[in-house]
Amino acid sequence: MTRKLILVTGITALLSFPVAAEIYRQVDAQGNVTYTDEPSDQAPAETVRIKPVTTVTLPKPEAVREPEQLREKVEKEGAAYSDLRFTAPEDDQAFHSGSGDVAFQVASSPGLKNGHKYEVTLDGQPVGQSTSGTVSVRNIDRGTHRAGVNIVDSSGVTIKTGDTITFTIHRPSVLN
Repeated sequence: MTRKLILVTGITALLSFPVAAEIYRQVDAQGNVTYTDEPSDQAPAETVRIKPVTTVTLPKPEAVREPEQLREKVEKEGAAYSDLRFTAPEDDQAFHSGSGDVAFQVASSPGLKNGHKYEVTLDGQPVGQSTSGTVSVRNIDRGTHRAGVNIVDSSGVTIKTGDTITFTIHRPSVLN
């Protein structure tokens, strides 16, 4: 009985170790590079060392909860602003910009409170913050884009979100 137990334990231990396969890099006579798990006799093979893959286990969404105090603070501070909007460019505006530079003008009612900033997003990505109401973005690609505006506090937490706008930039091209 103990021999079977030792045999089963040994097999289980061997199976639990990670399998490490060799990877080979080969360059043929034409200079083509190939990676494979089997070396070839036609081309010299060089063993490639691969670092172990790093994995990260994220918590389950239900385990991550927004603190009640933060939610109350955001609601209170966001309610202090009755209006947040773009003043330039206008929604559905199309314009020429040879360099692709756009100066976004934003305004809120009332004006910004201490510690707050306007944040402009372009196609869903933050592109700049300002306390003056002007955010300049350089070298935007031609085409139609969506811009959004938020008011963020000193920690970068969004406390108010304005309406998004759509605009189109025309830029010169070598093709046309």
